[in-house]
Amino acid sequence: MIKKYLSLVKFSHTIFAMPFALIGFFLAVKISNKEILSSENLQLLVLVILDMIFARNAAMGFNRWLDRMIDKKNPRTAVREIPSGKIKSKYALWFVIINSLLFLLATYFINTLVFILAPVALAVVLGYSYTKRFTWFCHFILGLGLSLAPVGAYLAVTGTFSLLPVLFSLTVLFWTAGFDIIYSLQDEEFDKENNLKSIPTLLGKKNALHLSTLSHIITTVFIIWAGIRGAEILGIWYWAGAFFFGFSLIYQHLLVKPNDLSRVNLAFFTTNGIASIVFAVFTLISLYV
Repeated sequence: MIKKYLSLVKFSHTIFAMPFALIGFFLAVKISNKEILSSENLQLLVLVILDMIFARNAAMGFNRWLDRMIDKKNPRTAVREIPSGKIKSKYALWFVIINSLLFLLATYFINTLVFILAPVALAVVLGYSYTKRFTWFCHFILGLGLSLAPVGAYLAVTGTFSLLPVLFSLTVLFWTAGFDIIYSLQDEEFDKENNLKSIPTLLGKKNALHLSTLSHIITTVFIIWAGIRGAEILGIWYWAGAFFFGFSLIYQHLLVKPNDLSRVNLAFFTTNGIASIVFAVFTLISLYV
């Protein structure tokens, strides 16, 4: 049963935003001159990781529940847990409610500001699921949801806003939007037939890839800006990670062509998953070595 729910929310895709949450967390610890292994920080780290898991479970579970009838009509998604009958829709909805409440509960134990902002964050990550019904820029709303990770983790430690974690959040926003545009190429015809919005249905495959490329160029700009802004605490290891991340963006665009979508999953999951982990590892090494 647990395996079915992990599959429902594509738990392995947590790999996208989690590394950036860890960057936000340890960046805050470094800037605050706090002891990295103190019991207080370890407790906060556990709460941040739990919050990431609960928020993403709620968001993905709600997306699958809301889109269950759409998924049933799409041959690519008809095998998903709800349309295939592996999980009943009412149980999926309860899964969403429970994870939403656990998310709010965890934020309560972090600090007052994070708890106050938690409903806003939840509204963003849940609200994304509606956006494909009315806006072609749904990919950027998805990016906004994931971009809350580094800022939220930073706030968990400091309780204050700062430009550097915001730059990492903007990195996540445009990076996510770019690769989600690539992923949505698979459903261009289905989305058109069912009056669903996406960049490919608006611009076509070729121009959608151009916009995805532009989004990833902007991503690179924010990575460089973050490195310059945090030059006092981010050293050569950061730039090594930034170079790898930039190379991965180029590589995924070499994988996907308007007339050849056979390697979309490689570009979407494998390349981006590895990129986020490597970038986070190099950034953390830069902070503490």
